[in-house]
Amino acid sequence: MLALSPKEAARIAREAEEVVAPLLAPDRASTDADLRRLEASGARLLFFTDREYPELVREITDPPPLLFARGAPLPLAPAIALVGARRASRLALEVAAVLARGLAGAGVSVVSGFARGVDAAAHRAALEAGGPTVAVFGCGVDVCYPAEQRGLLETLLATGTALSEFPMGDEPEPWHFPVRNRLIAGLSRIVCVVEAAEKSGSLITARCATGYGRDVAAVPGSILAPGAEGSNALLKDGAILVRSADDLLAELPEEDRRRLNVAVAARTAASLPDLPPDAAALLGQLDTDEPRDSDALIPAAGLDAARFSAALLHLEIEGLATALPGALFVRSRPRS
Repeated sequence: MLALSPKEAARIAREAEEVVAPLLAPDRASTDADLRRLEASGARLLFFTDREYPELVREITDPPPLLFARGAPLPLAPAIALVGARRASRLALEVAAVLARGLAGAGVSVVSGFARGVDAAAHRAALEAGGPTVAVFGCGVDVCYPAEQRGLLETLLATGTALSEFPMGDEPEPWHFPVRNRLIAGLSRIVCVVEAAEKSGSLITARCATGYGRDVAAVPGSILAPGAEGSNALLKDGAILVRSADDLLAELPEEDRRRLNVAVAARTAASLPDLPPDAAALLGQLDTDEPRDSDALIPAAGLDAARFSAALLHLEIEGLATALPGALFVRSRPRS
């Protein structure tokens, strides 16, 4: 990226040349200091043209030309954002955890903003479920904010990813968070607002998602709770009503749902060493949402009729497959 001409870099980043040019020829002392910070924190740079740069972020109207990342590589799994109030109600914290566990168990990457309240609850639950999670910072990725979540950050960096477009060492500023919120929306197929007051940063994330053509969802709250006025208003305006993780999974594009099914099937097979090869092959062809009959499943799994019957019986006994009326079959959903 640094070898590109300002004109070419500006074209790729969809920015003016005067914005991109300083990034291509930065002050040497400043660059050395930033490189030292990168090395000390184990962070890495993601240029717009890099393979790890998130594909969905490339599609938004104002993608950052450069991102900073720490922790695991950004997951390739479909991403859903769970956002909400910092001063969340106890119920909202429980709901965020239940949704995050369900999504992570299905293989979805749970995206949030690492703030107190709903964000932290979502990250923790996704990690506990063993799923991928991405924390988008409103500061440099080497700055832990809020400071009391240092333990959560250490846990997250072991298997998840911290991401920011702010330079190393940048302290949080009020204007950083609307910018951070737009990146949360850019990373995600769906933005789900768990709980938000009438004037909430989470509603900025929802507006950004709408502007990027992404789906917006919300969890209904009490009409007597001021802290739920914003999320309830989203529902009134047509947001997807969320009662469980399944409501969010059902709204993913079909291609994403199929990718999740294959990934979860592979993970399930790996966790069950006694699962026969035929059963594992059949599990990879079953879909949670779209029932399939034996005529479609037998050739897709590479089995004959007798092996198909034996594999199906094994999956049903293990609770991994469900037979429906009409000789149709689906993959059983993991318990959240």
